[in-house]
Amino acid sequence: MVLPFLSLYIETLGTFSDSYVQQWSGWVFGITFVTAFIFAPLWGKIGDRYGRKKILIMSALGLGFSVFLMSFVTSVLQLFLLRLFMGVFTGFIPMSQALIATQTPKNIAGRTLGTLQTGSITGTLMGPLLGGLLADSIGYATTFQWTSIAVGVSAVIVLFGIKEFKVKDKEESKSSYSSKEVIRHIIQHPLLLMVMIVSLFVQIAHFSIQPILSLYVGELHGPENLAFFSGIAFSAAGLGNLLMARRWGRLADRIGYVKILIILLLMAGIVYFPGAFVTNVWQLVVLRFLLGVSIGGIIPVRSAYIRQEAPISMQGEVLGYNTSIRFLGNIIGPALGGMLAGNFGFSSVFYVTSTLLVSCGIMMFLAMHRHPGAVKHVHSV
Repeated sequence: MVLPFLSLYIETLGTFSDSYVQQWSGWVFGITFVTAFIFAPLWGKIGDRYGRKKILIMSALGLGFSVFLMSFVTSVLQLFLLRLFMGVFTGFIPMSQALIATQTPKNIAGRTLGTLQTGSITGTLMGPLLGGLLADSIGYATTFQWTSIAVGVSAVIVLFGIKEFKVKDKEESKSSYSSKEVIRHIIQHPLLLMVMIVSLFVQIAHFSIQPILSLYVGELHGPENLAFFSGIAFSAAGLGNLLMARRWGRLADRIGYVKILIILLLMAGIVYFPGAFVTNVWQLVVLRFLLGVSIGGIIPVRSAYIRQEAPISMQGEVLGYNTSIRFLGNIIGPALGGMLAGNFGFSSVFYVTSTLLVSCGIMMFLAMHRHPGAVKHVHSV
């Protein structure tokens, strides 16, 4: 709900140059993931040991409180610090993935996590549109407050609506693992390690445009109803993601997670490139939709692959490390996008992003052929 106007909110906190707003949009957007990067493996380890439901409730309450306080900031620094604090609790969706992955048989993990991604993306789809409409009608500060209420409701739903069962793989001999053992497991599975490294570059590529997207929309469309049209641009990717996430997951269950990851990475890179040449906001919206179609399966397919490669008793921590790596990409991406846009123009962001995604697809393809024995596949029933 707040992403479409975060950069516009910064403009209301003082009289700043365009370059200042673009660069601080990147820092304010990305700083949340600095603390998230640090805390994600810790929450994953605690979740493995004591249950993931409790972590979900704590995460939602912390997020809601942080967003609520953002409605009262009077400077960019205050907003920056609150986004930094918010990162401690960021990770509701990754922890949801860990919860569902551990409660799901391996052979249907792709489609089940795809269903979770569909729910997540429905929020991504509705949030920017709703947030844009609210921001244009009742102001930015009040929209932050309504967003905090929505996050608080999710904590209540988890508290009363979810039961977590203790599950153990039949082939698993241990009920707990040390962090050293978890890291050794990742290193000893080269394709799993490559999937996690690729996660970093995918997030850099995907998030490089996020903090400046509303500014790009403003350049293409003008100031009229800017928050609303920014919401449409954000939501277009969500719609494509919504339509395809579960389908990609089901397809990956059938023909292999690594193969689908390679296809998705190459598709996303190809679709991103024309964004540098659009001349109106609707062309951008169409490309954002196609990006959502291509990138929509990466998260559930990646998580399903980790579900296949990691024992249940360490999955929360492995997913925590993967989340931490993704959050590192979320830090670098917005800062890189803001710097590129501020110094070389918006088009440069699309060039760099497209190159990163295509490079990731090539890296995964080479890794698959270098380690063919690591490409295990569990057929669905």
